[in-house]
Amino acid sequence: MATKDGKIFARRPGFKDRMTPLERLRASYELTPLDRLVRTEFGWWPETMERWKKEGFEGDPGQVFGLDPMPMSTLAQQGWCDSPFVPPFESKVLEVRGGYEIRQDASGRILQVPQGRWSDVMPTFLEAPVKSRRDWEENIRPRLDPAAPERYKGIRESGDEVARLVAAGEALHNAGCVGGYMHLRNLFGPEGVLYVFHDDPKLIHEIMQNWLDVTCAVFCAAQDKTPLFRIALGEDICYKAGPLISPAMYREFLKPYYRQLWETLDDRQDEHVHFYYDTDGDPSLLTDDIIGAGVDMLMPLEVAAGCDVLQYAERYPHVAFSGAVDKRVLAKTKDDIDRFLGRIIPPMFERGGFIPMCDHGVPYDVPLENFIHYRERLMELGTPA
Repeated sequence: MATKDGKIFARRPGFKDRMTPLERLRASYELTPLDRLVRTEFGWWPETMERWKKEGFEGDPGQVFGLDPMPMSTLAQQGWCDSPFVPPFESKVLEVRGGYEIRQDASGRILQVPQGRWSDVMPTFLEAPVKSRRDWEENIRPRLDPAAPERYKGIRESGDEVARLVAAGEALHNAGCVGGYMHLRNLFGPEGVLYVFHDDPKLIHEIMQNWLDVTCAVFCAAQDKTPLFRIALGEDICYKAGPLISPAMYREFLKPYYRQLWETLDDRQDEHVHFYYDTDGDPSLLTDDIIGAGVDMLMPLEVAAGCDVLQYAERYPHVAFSGAVDKRVLAKTKDDIDRFLGRIIPPMFERGGFIPMCDHGVPYDVPLENFIHYRERLMELGTPA
């Protein structure tokens, strides 16, 4: 047994040996017995890999770090951080001035960053593509036609092969999309969208219904090829101090559409459709509603924002979690890394439903030696004696 603050996480009976990566991944989502924890990572900054190469890294990261192959195949991807425009806006540099780049991205936003720093710096938002209902109706909604043939290109080209892999037990079928808040923020800007929530809720609902129509149409087409294992939603709706909108706004403008998407897909097949939800920051004020929308896998549980995976696991015993390893501790000492992992990994392994990884991309202040120690220690703690 392992304890945390006097509470016991019971070891799950019937642990198996020698699972395939697919069996292990499925078991992690379904909180069923598994031989060891999944070995994967969120990723690392390009600058981090540049540092590691100077410190002697060479070869394939998956092999060097002992990561598992991810047997997940995607036919339908409707955005993630960008909105699912067909066609997308042209990504281009509009101007370089004073050491900064002014750029239009694929979502039509005008952004500014220090020159050459797009991967590791949050951009400054300058201009949104939607400033009025007319902008939405004339410039944006035509790019969000559910019937646009380009949306179904991946299904047409790879649907039969993915169906074969799923039927053979070699792949799990995934569908991913941008979250509603992130989509709305792309359209109106981080400040502007708050005014629209208040001033024109009808427009928000109209846009969210369109989001649902587009996402559901494409996901159902992919599902018609082969049953879905999960849907994945990217939504950075929180920051360090909490959510960027109120729980009441979440319940009115987002939750009903997420619930309808998940229920539609789950009702269309016998196998349960898992719902993976990705948000940075501290989602604690929204978590009940997030899970109430059908979500059963939450990530990345950023430690810097106060997220403690043991507390989440205690509060939501039927939900799986991914992430939860403090990226900051990897830049400290090996003893610090051991203490952190020793606190969370054993009880979460015994509980089940956990895929440990860094709670965001590994930053460039993490030495290669520390990262290798972290991965080795994670393997030791995530494998039964």
